[in-house]
Amino acid sequence: MAEAGLERWKGKVALVTGASSGIGRATAVALARAGLKLALAARRGERLDALGRELAQGGAAVAAFPTDLRQPPAVLALFEAIRARWSGVDVLVSSAGLGLDAPLAEGKVEDWQELLALNVLAAALCMREAVRDMEARGGGCIVNVSSLTAHIVMRNSAFYSATKHALRALTEGLQKELGARGSPVRVGMVSPGGVTTEFRELAARGRVGTTLRVPAYTPLAAEDIADLVCFMLSRPPRVQIDDVILRGVGQMF
Repeated sequence: MAEAGLERWKGKVALVTGASSGIGRATAVALARAGLKLALAARRGERLDALGRELAQGGAAVAAFPTDLRQPPAVLALFEAIRARWSGVDVLVSSAGLGLDAPLAEGKVEDWQELLALNVLAAALCMREAVRDMEARGGGCIVNVSSLTAHIVMRNSAFYSATKHALRALTEGLQKELGARGSPVRVGMVSPGGVTTEFRELAARGRVGTTLRVPAYTPLAAEDIADLVCFMLSRPPRVQIDDVILRGVGQMF
């Protein structure tokens, strides 16, 4: 059923941020299989180019845009480059994000600024620019990749969790703004718990922060989140999925 619903997006343009690894990469692969044109954005240009070549070999129309999303002018330049190539975006999957495991009482301002720049400001700017494109093109869909910490604050995650709460507020606020004016643009969010990505692997080896401990449970795979994004896109235009919380079996927080 999801595959059938995705058919209407074939040939449409999807921007995936954070596409060089993890959830972003898995989502880009899934959307390429569904026949969408892919605009890939992330800081790590070499990885982004490698993914672009891989998807192109499979027949996808793809363009890689190495971008430091922490810089607002770079975000604006990204959208202008996509408009120059494909006249805008129809789908935005905002997956770029940064984590932090540190007590608030010992926090560093520079770390907080970086989280705000990427997790909040960049996400808001991407949404603003995407809505402009989508309304001009007759509709579209935005999916923000958030975190379980948008709903639950865990120890030593206060500031990171605050940025995800902010993303949740931005998502809900945009939903209401667009709904009030009858916009054809849908906006949703996914809030996964632990996912097997580079960040989690580093955390498990004690290389991210100093206090994070990863209890034994079955984590999600990045592909699980990509599948959910595809499901959200596949729903009829009348259906908007606001937020989905998901976690691996045995994750009790």
